[in-house]
Amino acid sequence: MSKSSRTETDFKHARELSPRRSTSTAGDIDGLVAEQLAHFSIDPQSELGRTLGDLAGHIYRAHVAMHQLWDLTTAQLASLDRSDRIAWFNAKKFLCFQLAKLLDTLQNPFRHAYQSLIENQATRLAKGPYPLFDNVTAIFSSTPVIARTATYLYACTEWIDDAFQGREPLLEVYSRLLNPTSISLANHIVDVECGPLAAEYMAWNFNSGMAAIDATLSHLVGYQDIILSSRNIYGGAFQLLHDWFRKPSNLDVAVQFFDGYDVGAFQQALQRIHGQYAQRLQRGRQIYLYLESPCNPHGYVLDVPAICQAAHAEGLTVILDATVGTPFLMQPLRCAVPAQRPDFLIHSYTKDITGSGATTAGVVIGRNERMFIPKHDALTTTDLSGRQVTYRWNETLFWNVFYVKGAFLDADKAFEVITGSRTLDLRMLRKAISTTVLANFLAGHPQIRVKSNALEQNENAAIRKRVLRLGLPAPLFTIDFEGAKLDRTTFTRFFDCLEPAFGHQVSLGQSNTVVLCPALTSHSEMGPQALLEAGISPTTIRIAVGDEDPRQLIAHFIRTAELVIDPARPEFSSAFMSAPNVDKLYRATYLDAHTRWLESQPATSELLS
Repeated sequence: MSKSSRTETDFKHARELSPRRSTSTAGDIDGLVAEQLAHFSIDPQSELGRTLGDLAGHIYRAHVAMHQLWDLTTAQLASLDRSDRIAWFNAKKFLCFQLAKLLDTLQNPFRHAYQSLIENQATRLAKGPYPLFDNVTAIFSSTPVIARTATYLYACTEWIDDAFQGREPLLEVYSRLLNPTSISLANHIVDVECGPLAAEYMAWNFNSGMAAIDATLSHLVGYQDIILSSRNIYGGAFQLLHDWFRKPSNLDVAVQFFDGYDVGAFQQALQRIHGQYAQRLQRGRQIYLYLESPCNPHGYVLDVPAICQAAHAEGLTVILDATVGTPFLMQPLRCAVPAQRPDFLIHSYTKDITGSGATTAGVVIGRNERMFIPKHDALTTTDLSGRQVTYRWNETLFWNVFYVKGAFLDADKAFEVITGSRTLDLRMLRKAISTTVLANFLAGHPQIRVKSNALEQNENAAIRKRVLRLGLPAPLFTIDFEGAKLDRTTFTRFFDCLEPAFGHQVSLGQSNTVVLCPALTSHSEMGPQALLEAGISPTTIRIAVGDEDPRQLIAHFIRTAELVIDPARPEFSSAFMSAPNVDKLYRATYLDAHTRWLESQPATSELLS
């Protein structure tokens, strides 16, 4: 960059701090200082004016230096060794304290000025503590601050105008749109999910997983478009597709499902759709691909990379609900081949990411240009199909849906999710072990059918090994007793006696193991034929595995079978695996999973580099 260009860029950065950033006529920093003093009616010749002006000049120049530091970091960070990166981090961390100390020092004269203006006690009580005085130290809270506020103070007219245009992130305006705690979570989930590609992605948080699904589909899908979905999806998502998007008086969307889990099954379904909806496609209607993997209720896995690549080759947009997998078991946005990544990734934070079952929340993650562009701007880039595409600001998820619908995530819930996510890796590894033990134990009974890809002989095991991290299974699977031919009364009594070891709750991804009958609960929106096609029978039990020792669960299961099933089917419980063999199974599974986990971790030499 030439010297004149550098000077022009530096002045542009300095002008960002001006209260007249959009209307300034100044040509240098001294001119910006003079304008600022005049804007607030300060006499530049007075002692106060000279002192304020001197301080403002330093701040303008500091902002220029910060942008230069930003540019240097972007250009040089990747080439620095770990020692230098440690030095850069801690030097910049200390700069944060120095800047905060400047703010803290400013508080005393600032507070005195405020006290001289607000003298009436009733007025003081109505206004409460002025937040700028005491919020500075909260910057250094060791956990994100819970920002329980609906609105925010703003700097000046031109800055708030920029904020409403999406050009001033410092002013968050209104918590229905942005909230510091929620933004902290959004940035955190992008780091966890995307790793080294985090700079390419953004996230918006919602009040539930279903709100995140609805927002994504509402953002993309138009009148008489076509949604092609994988067969086994959460019952609430099935209901949303069938009862809202498909409804003629709403969007009259065509909803089709494909069976199977590999790319061939998807391609066959897509070919069928092209024939069945040729007229819609000729009118310019679009096909959107909605996937859930691992699937609910069986925990089966789709070959997501291969399906995404095939879908993008056809120009389709792919939405993936990866709730059951969590960023521990799968990280689809990190695929080395961009075409193998989904366009939008959804999580229900309610489940394993939080882990406690104490809150409901959801998130959508997508590439920056599809999530947010400042108002009236456009951005041309290469999409996941390899095509050059121009995205306009009002085609982003923020302006089209998030900004107007109000399904935001409040600060308390965001904090709950952040806190729960800290133990995700530990919990998910334990759950994967327990899932393998439980599935193999139950599959050993000749009259219990187990649908779990944790079983080596399972139809979905090969895809699980290839797609999921370390080849570990998701903590969700189903069993049914169709082979035992239990009468409904016996089956119901058995299920009801699974408490307290197995919780009777309509959820998954909690610290405790939870069971339900999908046909009666999570998938009750489906008719008999849809249930049959989804592999759900009247005696299907979905097991969402928790953090307990699986042998405790096994012991309770055996005793409950002895209590309830044996009187109707003599010696049913005698067909279970023996206690010593359960211990052997648990030990072998535990050691195998932890060995895989240890071997996947970087060596110390890598950590030093």
